[in-house]
Amino acid sequence: MKHLFLTCKVAFAFFFCAQTSITFAQQMPPVPVDTKVRIGKLENGLTYYIRKNNLPEKRADFYIAQKVGAIQEEPSQRGLAHFLEHMCFNGTKHFPGSQLKEYLESIGVKFGENLNAYTSVDETVYNISNVPVHREGPIDSCLLILHDWSNDLLLEEKEIDKERGVIHEEWRTRMSANQRLQEKALPQMFPGSKYADCLPIGNMDVVDNFKYQTLRDYYETWYRPDLQGIVIVGDIDVDQVEAKIKKIFSDIPAPTNAKERVYYPVNNNKEPIVIIEKDKELPNVQLLIFNKHDYTPLEQKNNLGYVVENYAKSLISNMLNARLNELVQTANPPYVFAQSGDEEFFVAKTKDAFTSIVICKENEVEQGLAAALREVERARRFGFTESEYNRAKSEYLRHLESAYNERDKNKNESYVQQYVRHFLDNEPIPGIENEYTILNQIAPAIPVQALNQMMQSLVTDSNLVVALFGPDKEGIKYPEKEQLLDVITKVKAEELTAYVDKVSNEPLVANKPKGGKIVKTQNNSILGTTELTLSNGIKVYLKKTEFKADEILMKGFSLGGSSLFPDTEIANIMNLNDVAAVGGLGKFSTTELEKVLAGKKASASASIGDKTEAINGSCSPKDFETMMQLTYLRFTEPRKDLDAFSSYKTRTKAALQNQELQPMVTLVDSIQQIVYNKHPRKQRLKAANIDQIDYDKILSMYGDRFKDAGDFKFIFVGNIEIDSIKPYIELYLGSLPNLKRKETFKDNKTYFKKGLYKSEFIKEQEAVKASEFVFYNGNCSYNLKNNILMSMTEQILTLLYTEKVREEEGGTYGVYVSGALDKFPKESYNLQIMFDTDPAKKDKLMQIILGEIQQIADKGTTQENLSKVKEFMLKKHTENQKENGYWLGQIDEMLFTGSDMSNEYVNIVNAISNADIQKFASEIFSQNNRVEISMISPEKKK
Repeated sequence: MKHLFLTCKVAFAFFFCAQTSITFAQQMPPVPVDTKVRIGKLENGLTYYIRKNNLPEKRADFYIAQKVGAIQEEPSQRGLAHFLEHMCFNGTKHFPGSQLKEYLESIGVKFGENLNAYTSVDETVYNISNVPVHREGPIDSCLLILHDWSNDLLLEEKEIDKERGVIHEEWRTRMSANQRLQEKALPQMFPGSKYADCLPIGNMDVVDNFKYQTLRDYYETWYRPDLQGIVIVGDIDVDQVEAKIKKIFSDIPAPTNAKERVYYPVNNNKEPIVIIEKDKELPNVQLLIFNKHDYTPLEQKNNLGYVVENYAKSLISNMLNARLNELVQTANPPYVFAQSGDEEFFVAKTKDAFTSIVICKENEVEQGLAAALREVERARRFGFTESEYNRAKSEYLRHLESAYNERDKNKNESYVQQYVRHFLDNEPIPGIENEYTILNQIAPAIPVQALNQMMQSLVTDSNLVVALFGPDKEGIKYPEKEQLLDVITKVKAEELTAYVDKVSNEPLVANKPKGGKIVKTQNNSILGTTELTLSNGIKVYLKKTEFKADEILMKGFSLGGSSLFPDTEIANIMNLNDVAAVGGLGKFSTTELEKVLAGKKASASASIGDKTEAINGSCSPKDFETMMQLTYLRFTEPRKDLDAFSSYKTRTKAALQNQELQPMVTLVDSIQQIVYNKHPRKQRLKAANIDQIDYDKILSMYGDRFKDAGDFKFIFVGNIEIDSIKPYIELYLGSLPNLKRKETFKDNKTYFKKGLYKSEFIKEQEAVKASEFVFYNGNCSYNLKNNILMSMTEQILTLLYTEKVREEEGGTYGVYVSGALDKFPKESYNLQIMFDTDPAKKDKLMQIILGEIQQIADKGTTQENLSKVKEFMLKKHTENQKENGYWLGQIDEMLFTGSDMSNEYVNIVNAISNADIQKFASEIFSQNNRVEISMISPEKKK
């Protein structure tokens, strides 16, 4: 390793300055492979990755990645890769019919959450996650499922026909403005290429009508071991699992006369490609600017040159985005949002592009394009400054240090994703120990001049693609292609000046406050916390954990919130949190604050909700004082900045200006108006509200909520050394003012609609669709058992609707069910159901939706479904107990509602019977408070 580092240090300057990266990269030392992962390949070509990992305990993840996606399809096969992904859940050799889902759900593996898959242009990946592996049986079964996915799908005709409807409904749900615009743009972006028509959802004529054998042939051609990788990470015996893989997967035959898996190239373009497309449902004006360049071939990713390249690109993106964000804070920003970075060219693996995404103001496309191009060009010509680079490098290495500190606390998923990317894209997997050591050696040896030279190679005078997507709406004027090309030419010819990095050397808190004292310390029965009482009345609850080495979470709150402000202030209430924060803190603007915090892992943000005002934060243990300083400033020194406020108004108004073009916004507006009885506090923020904002009034409202800290309760959870943080708590929290106000929140009567109510309306859309919404509400005691019963009811309904509405009827891609209990302002429940479907099917499906609710209220559920839900909830509860966020939430719950939602959880879940489910469902649904809203987009008349 020492030799490796010396070689690198000597070579880096040559690597960048000579710009012979491909030739030189081949001469660079190889990246070491993490020795904690076992990688092997069977004789039939199947690759496997196995790693022992103990988080979560007695859990494992099982993945199979396929080097096959929509790009392999011929025109007559458009959609088959995605269709095949669906069929993997509809019958395999060892798990016919629905047995695969049934078995996994019986051990607590939930379909859609732990059991899932995705198909993209170039790959298909399946996962069975968080599998309980305290017994050997689930390991064997999951390996058998991966085996069947690899080689033994049944692909039965009746199952294929059922799935046609599901996929058609998925297409209906996904057919948004962005989807349509991508379909229009691809042939222009990739002329003459396979990528011109490659979106995985496919062609619905093909999906509805392909012959059964066509899908089977596609499966036999492309699902084969030489294109498949198995990844298993978890609390398992590596030797044992490897032996099982060899035994189970070796019977899969190696392909003979296999069709070549081609990675299709992307052509270069000397003259810019300009695309302009509009859609009636797109809410904003979007610009995509691509500077195409060669990608790093797979075989060259396993050396240190590629690691250096990724480091440099990451910092270039960080520095350029800081400049773009700084520009957006000006009084009249040239765009609503802009961001840049180097990545794959849109949908293609075989070409990279330095990419800028810009959200423009209406009728100001040229200004937005020019501003984004100008900053990229400024960076290309003049590079970045030493101070910018030092901040970005510090930030990068701080995140790396945090990952290194957490090296024994990583969950299975983080390793799985690394190995999937290694198999599919040959991304390096050195392991965090090697990565930390290598980059801490490399980074100091790379000067900013090296990155500046790289920037010149990422953005050149050819290979430019610009795509303009905008709302198809009267009154918006779009530039022609020639006008966009003229903007590009003019920016290239401009006389620019180098960026000046304005940096403040002032400390966050210039004058240390006069701290208070801890006047009382006691062990609290609230979930094992230590309670501190400060001299100004603040209560602090500390819970030390060992779940994360580099994490402390914080929440502080008091009662009152925006409920204490009158309804006439609704415009200010809706914008309160964003506007109060736009100016920054103390002497620092938001831009300056980001600069001064570079290299630190600490944050603290203020918010005012309906019932509480709160401070939420997180930090590394070594940056605890910084988090406390930010907290102190949130209370005492919110900063006023008229330019930043003007920018906020301009950008927010532009972002909201065309929201009503989105059909779902119309549905949401209808839901809020009806469900909340047109209450003024339950309306969506609209562009017209922005002109009603009073900046001084908002700062006054914010100040009112945070001028009295005496009734605040603070919670800290994580890797806390109590004695070491006490002085900072005394100094920064103990110094906050106490006005001795006695406050609580006000009931503004934002109650749900009572009785039975039905609304149906027509909304013309590009896609034929019915969007259905059902809302139940009523009285329900707020306690742990009822919260558990509500969660069980929600999950049982999801199981039933998946089976009956999705699978049996092929009527929808999915039914969303969500239920919740509220403690305040009065104890109540609500449960909502949403789905999209064909308008011709909606009445039949609604009968099923309501019928299953009546069935559960009359008879409860099956023991099988109740057992599935219990298994999942107990598994999830066990995993949650190893999370700092869970315990922060539990302590917060007890302090806010007085309810313990943790201690008896397992006992109550185990004790719940079908009779409990039936009784609970009968009590809540028999109150007959139901809202049904249907938004229909009918077939267009030809």
